[in-house]
Amino acid sequence: MAITEVPTHLRAAVDAAKKKVADLHAELPRWELVVWTAGNVSERVRDTQGAADGTDDLLVIKPSGVSYDDITPDAMVVCDLQGNLVEGDRSPSSDTAAHAYVYANMPEVGGVVHTHSTYATAWAARGEEIPCVLTMMADEFGGPVPVGPFAIIGDDSIGRGIVETLSGSRSPAVLMRNHGPFTIGGDAKAAVKAAVLCEEVARAVHVARQLGDPLPIAQEHVDALYARYQNVYGQR
Repeated sequence: MAITEVPTHLRAAVDAAKKKVADLHAELPRWELVVWTAGNVSERVRDTQGAADGTDDLLVIKPSGVSYDDITPDAMVVCDLQGNLVEGDRSPSSDTAAHAYVYANMPEVGGVVHTHSTYATAWAARGEEIPCVLTMMADEFGGPVPVGPFAIIGDDSIGRGIVETLSGSRSPAVLMRNHGPFTIGGDAKAAVKAAVLCEEVARAVHVARQLGDPLPIAQEHVDALYARYQNVYGQR
């Protein structure tokens, strides 16, 4: 059955997600990951009282073509996992179908981000993965940042490419060929962090290649660095 309004038991969670997603959009221009109205952040709102397969979950995302200066919690739109508008008086982002497909097919994902950040997009334009030549990459991505297939905006083709590329991968980022980076995370904040770090390593590796051939990191060291960063680093 199609969801036509936000269920009462999800009202507080949806409102909290609207505030969080609106605030996180400010991080994209702050880290110079977007220009004009490009880019978007979304977060899944899980319905623990709904279907066991998560099909009753919702997502909160930025409306299409809205300036970052005009983004507020009230401006956010709510969609179901088929990309249908559930709440809001503006059209959802043109990337909503991609976000929805990721949530519908990767139940562990709670946040999705898309940017057109310069260096990561340049790698995407070449259809070339970013090789794992930095410890930061081993930490965050567990290896190279992979390239996804070319796909047209407007339906779930991009989402299918993201899921196809990242399923079974440790990377929270994919460079969709001729388009740009998409990142995922346990929530929207984690996906934004991955987007920031994806651009940073794309820039650093590009600069390194201007100076010579970057040195790869042995797989055993990549594995050790990834395990430490994911399980030991930071506050628990």
